[in-house]
Amino acid sequence: MNTTIKRSALALTISGLCLGAATGYASSHREAPFITETPKLDGTDFYMFRSYETGREDYVTLIANYLPLQDAYGGPNYFDLDDDAIYEIHIENSGDAQEDITFRFQFTDNLNDIQLPVGDDGAKQMVSVPLKNIGDATADANVQLSQQYTVTVIRGDRRTGTEQTVTNVTTGTETFDKPLDNIGAKSFGDYASYANAHIFDMAIPGCATNGKVFVGQRKEAFAVNLGEIFDLVNTNPVGPRDGEGAGDLADKNVTSFALEVPTSCLTGTAETSAGDPVLGGWTTASVRQARIINPAPAANGKGATVEGGAYTQVSRLGMPLVNEVVIGLKDKDRFNASEPADDGQFATYVTHPTLPELLEVLFGVTAPNNFPRTDLVTAFLTGIDGVNQPVGVTASEMLRLNPAIPATTAASQSDLGVLGGDNAGFPNGRRPVDDTVDIALRVAMGVLVYTDGSAGSDAPDGNLGYTDGVQLDPAELSEAFPYLATPIAGSPNS
Repeated sequence: MNTTIKRSALALTISGLCLGAATGYASSHREAPFITETPKLDGTDFYMFRSYETGREDYVTLIANYLPLQDAYGGPNYFDLDDDAIYEIHIENSGDAQEDITFRFQFTDNLNDIQLPVGDDGAKQMVSVPLKNIGDATADANVQLSQQYTVTVIRGDRRTGTEQTVTNVTTGTETFDKPLDNIGAKSFGDYASYANAHIFDMAIPGCATNGKVFVGQRKEAFAVNLGEIFDLVNTNPVGPRDGEGAGDLADKNVTSFALEVPTSCLTGTAETSAGDPVLGGWTTASVRQARIINPAPAANGKGATVEGGAYTQVSRLGMPLVNEVVIGLKDKDRFNASEPADDGQFATYVTHPTLPELLEVLFGVTAPNNFPRTDLVTAFLTGIDGVNQPVGVTASEMLRLNPAIPATTAASQSDLGVLGGDNAGFPNGRRPVDDTVDIALRVAMGVLVYTDGSAGSDAPDGNLGYTDGVQLDPAELSEAFPYLATPIAGSPNS
């Protein structure tokens, strides 16, 4: 049944509830019904930017975050990734909405059954311990369960293209170690140094220069006012940008897949009208089509499920907030299973968005009335002409980056990105510092309709400083790869 919501007192309550449902959890945290059942596969944020670490300006950094809302004290198992899944970062460099390069990550669990002698002499039993480690967690012998991963680069279609394995330059092997999560100060005397030892140089087949890779736990960098948003948007959307403090994710961790790749290894035929290269990017997670629960799992920690069939995509993330505040609830699972080339099926959500109408009902601001919303098509589906829009682009949802635009040093970055006069930031790619909630709110309410700064009939309130009242402190970020900060320790927990 289709229902038209009247702008009345009743609509005020209903639309508030709808906005809470549409907003999901942060950039892409638990944003669709099905993905809430599989948090290890939940892609939460995707970053793509020209590296701004000194001396690394000829590289592009790609960061895909998964497994949201991690409490630092979440033991005893903490937050390993799914060894039956594949996690992928896709690059599109031809403007046709089809991936041209894919980096695929696959994980292996390594169980080192640690047993302790228990009992009196003559009656001792060797008994497996329940914890991940029994001492200094930097020593392999003290660790029960760890993970390793491989990285495969695929050129062409992600399933039928040419596959080549990335090499660990340090070891000469095709495997990389994932650091344990930050259990606490007793297990790790210096977690930052331990984690940094898991930043590896990698040799990418077909690339003349090595890149870097890191997969591991990081401090959550996405700043958002979750509780107030879900409470019928119980905040002032045109108040101070820092009026609500640090945000509800300030005490959470996340798991990051970070790559630093030579720019020349990623660019293709997609170019702006000025001849600058343009990269599109997004991340996905996939699992086997069939999963059967084993009623008698093996004693070695494996076998709780039996997996089979083709890999099927269950998570997708490119531009932040699309599946939260743009896609309707009934289509959120469909969006997570879709590919950019098929985004025409979701076009109405962009050309006729509901979020501005809800904000109008809730707060009395005037929603833009320039339908279809071609300004949102530009922001979310094609890129901005003269900045990151390829000539002849196929409209599709993904992050787009013009890597020819010089990187802005960390100290000089504007968290409003292009809206703040910093063309190296969102929506030209996305950096950790970029406040995508505030930017997206302003774009949704029509800031791009303004060309001369004066009010217009299409978006009379489009120049207001919309905000969720939360800002990230740039001091919480690193100025070097992998850019996201050391994760919060599980202990001491204060």
